[in-house]
Amino acid sequence: MNTPHITVTDLTMAYGDFVIQQDLTFTIDHGDIFIIMGGSGCGKSTLLKHLIGLQRPAKGAVFYDRQDFWHASDEERVRIMRRIGVLYQSGALFSSLTLAENIALPLGEFTDMGSREIADIASYKLALVGLAGFEDYYPSEISGGMQKRAGLARAMALDPEILFFDEPSAGLDPVSARLLDDLIISLRDTLGTTIVVVTHELASIFAIGSNSVFLDPETKTMLATGAPRKLLAESSDPRIIQFLTRGESNVDKPA
Repeated sequence: MNTPHITVTDLTMAYGDFVIQQDLTFTIDHGDIFIIMGGSGCGKSTLLKHLIGLQRPAKGAVFYDRQDFWHASDEERVRIMRRIGVLYQSGALFSSLTLAENIALPLGEFTDMGSREIADIASYKLALVGLAGFEDYYPSEISGGMQKRAGLARAMALDPEILFFDEPSAGLDPVSARLLDDLIISLRDTLGTTIVVVTHELASIFAIGSNSVFLDPETKTMLATGAPRKLLAESSDPRIIQFLTRGESNVDKPA
């Protein structure tokens, strides 16, 4: 059986008195590709910020395994954050550094490795994402899809247990987006990484999602959690069906 990797309990997200989402309770299991989905403005990226330590909840708890993240000491919270990697929507590569130098940054800051070992690991991480031989390229010299993969290689630099993706397919053509989806599945299958993805792209949701939470901007809470295909097949909520079919009547529910 799968075991919980991240557990969110009775979470409320707010800016002052303005509530973004409330009463969020769901579990992300070890080895999940977990989709955070919902309509525009529902708080998907805000939820990601709460999960990775960038924003404190107004109420509720986030547990990594059995450890309460927001009630841990500063030292314990840093240790938890060392277990995660984040791929931001833009890739967030430093334009003045080569791909290898971008990946070397966290290795140089958080480990005692020598320059030769760091260079070897940078090459290995680039190879994992299909960029072997691109160590000396600058971000401006490669395509948008390759930049996303290079950003992923940097997110993987410290061998994280959990990878977070914020709209990974944004700005990519359909072929590049599909290649990135295939890479996400491969990383989960080969490395056993738990992966959390913020996305509104239907193709990606159904191609990679093994579990999910659906956030609703009107009621400001979650409407469902579970595998996206199962939600579409079994849900009677018109808001979920509308989102997962984009309102196309010719989209059949999966068997």
